[in-house]
Amino acid sequence: MRKISVAIITFNEEQKIERTLTSIKKISDEIVIIDSFSTDETESICSQYTDHFFSAKWKGYRKQKQLAVEHCTHDWVLSLDADEVLSKELIRELDIWKNQSDTQISGHYFPRLTFFMGRWMKHTSWYPDWQLRLFRKSRGEWAGGRVHESVRLCGDTSKFHNPIEHYSYADINEYLSQMQNFSTLAAADYFEAGGKSSPHKLILYPLVEFLKNYFLQRGFQDGFPGLVVSILSSTSVFFKFLKLWELHNLAKNDHITNKS
Repeated sequence: MRKISVAIITFNEEQKIERTLTSIKKISDEIVIIDSFSTDETESICSQYTDHFFSAKWKGYRKQKQLAVEHCTHDWVLSLDADEVLSKELIRELDIWKNQSDTQISGHYFPRLTFFMGRWMKHTSWYPDWQLRLFRKSRGEWAGGRVHESVRLCGDTSKFHNPIEHYSYADINEYLSQMQNFSTLAAADYFEAGGKSSPHKLILYPLVEFLKNYFLQRGFQDGFPGLVVSILSSTSVFFKFLKLWELHNLAKNDHITNKS
């Protein structure tokens, strides 16, 4: 039987973490949690499910997730966010997988289904939103920038059929708060990589993002929430390039000031 270590990072997740921990209880052989010094009941809740609870200073999503992986003792690691839940169908699929003969596959992708504005979003770029989350520790690691981190893997992959359920945003305010944070981090990554912004990008890229989500990826089939997601995704792109323009402008002004 294959054994799975589940790796999770947390910070003040008392409202969400128990739902996640309950969903992995049947298929996990070990649960490892890296917490960024939560001030709520996160540690108390987690201690009911695992003894492997560690506190570590926040170093960014990629480094925090990789630290959780490094604390795992089994080669197969399932990396989850604190707002993600294994669907009942996925639990059954994983249970079957654990009892199958091992292969040369190094990692597995899962579709991710997000709950937003009272419904499951089955269109736009939010679905199927394939995520590489189950992988061999010996062949993979978390990589990437400040945001949009992903698993860098050596070897072949396959896909599971059933989804991870994503309870990402309690309300619009939480989405806007995260959009503000992520657009800032993404702009910083773009800036360091030499990315440029311009007036035409500020106009064209958000428009393309909306058209892609609402029409090409059929966001209209998700009703009013599909329209909202398409607009918010477009707005996120706008803010990312606006903040990138601001970073270049600040760097230019600093250069002029230092030169004078």
